[in-house]
Amino acid sequence: MRHPTPSLFAAVMALIPVMAPSSALAGELELRLERCSVLGDASARLACYDALAKASPAELPGQGKLAADAPAVTQPAAPPPAKPLVTLPAAVVAVTTIPPEAELSRTVQRWELDRASKRGVFNFRPHRDNYLLLANYSSSSNDEPFEDFTPAGIKSQHVELTYQLSFKVKMLEQILGNPVDLWFGYTQQSFWQAYNRAASSPFRETNYQPELMLTAPLNLDLGVIDLRYVNFGIVHQSNGQTSTLSRSWNRIYGEIGAEHGNFALALRLWKRLDNAKSDNDNIDITDYLGHGDLRATYRFDGNELSLTARRNFNKRHGSLQFGWAFPLAANLKGYVQGFSGYGQSLIDYNYSQKSLGAGVLVDF
Repeated sequence: MRHPTPSLFAAVMALIPVMAPSSALAGELELRLERCSVLGDASARLACYDALAKASPAELPGQGKLAADAPAVTQPAAPPPAKPLVTLPAAVVAVTTIPPEAELSRTVQRWELDRASKRGVFNFRPHRDNYLLLANYSSSSNDEPFEDFTPAGIKSQHVELTYQLSFKVKMLEQILGNPVDLWFGYTQQSFWQAYNRAASSPFRETNYQPELMLTAPLNLDLGVIDLRYVNFGIVHQSNGQTSTLSRSWNRIYGEIGAEHGNFALALRLWKRLDNAKSDNDNIDITDYLGHGDLRATYRFDGNELSLTARRNFNKRHGSLQFGWAFPLAANLKGYVQGFSGYGQSLIDYNYSQKSLGAGVLVDF
């Protein structure tokens, strides 16, 4: 189990003499510290210590009584809060303000949707899953695109090493004084024929995906689920190849995220921008990858189950990807991933296959 950074822990512990003139108050604080320490998610654990260290006197145990007994101290008048450059209607403010919660929300922490979760700009955060599949078995190999590119083509093995690296960085926070943040995200996915010694272990395919996202918090309780955020983004995805191996497309999208307890849901709808037929090696990509995706996750006892679905209902093409991450040590989890359908990679966007892989996942 990871422990809080020394500065945060020292800040919290330094509050004990002030907050706890009695053993009862000290016990309350120790209980809160213990609740933070058992959180399995690193970002949630850090936010818990942050929130405790930044808590106002009225929010800390026993502070109301201490404040009443303490002599009055004259404090200089605080300056009035800065007004936003653009004033939002009251109805908009109501649905974009996340209220304090008894339990930390993973979605709120990952997207820094409330004041307590803010980390400022230019700090690296996880975006999509970061994993390494040491062995990823595919039911069939798509070698046809390589036959026209090289005289000998490539004879792919059914087992390869697959990994994904993904992060995001906040570029602007609370734009124009409003609860809207600008993020830059980057995801790279590689399919490596690491065990194909006969072909010199080539990288069969690598996909690069940079994106920009405007994120706003939501506070809409629908009863069975709470809407947490809305994203508007623009994303480019390509495989960095040329000639007949080139694959790329550009999209704008809208995404809405929801949550209920340990269950989270994200629905994304997109529109392709580069529809021109000239110099386009994958003009029909939306026939196979559709116009959006749906991702559902459920966390329990350090485990996470995930399911991502795409579907073009007119063409009856799509895909399902299932993942199971389970605890190993600290933030390192074992990971099993299954895939069925079209578009596991860009080179395979119009090729249907099934795969099953196992490895590790880093859970920040």
